[in-house]
Amino acid sequence: MLDQYLPILVVMVLATIITATIIGLTHVLNPKLKNKIKQQVYESGLKPQMDARLRYPIRFYVVAMMFILFDVEIIFMYPWAVVYNDYLTAGSFIFWEMFVFLVILFSGYIYLWKRGAFQWE
Repeated sequence: MLDQYLPILVVMVLATIITATIIGLTHVLNPKLKNKIKQQVYESGLKPQMDARLRYPIRFYVVAMMFILFDVEIIFMYPWAVVYNDYLTAGSFIFWEMFVFLVILFSGYIYLWKRGAFQWE
């Protein structure tokens, strides 16, 4: 039984050795020359206008998370639409299952709307 896992163990050990070797070589062969010009921000050959590490408002991240959330939820509807035509005669369980899913999704949308997450100020 355990001899079936031997090839997986060998591959994992080899991957660990190769990874450790590559990381070790980058630290050994990496040039350590640091000066003020190399550490300076480069912006298309021009002097930087402002600090490169600006803090973004949290609203950018909230909008990105909402987009990902609703985008992934919409992706779940495509397989349902394909399966729905095949099981149309089997009963209405699949319809009500998607209806509950959409109610939960829409209630999250209403919650975000009431909280003002879509207001860009």
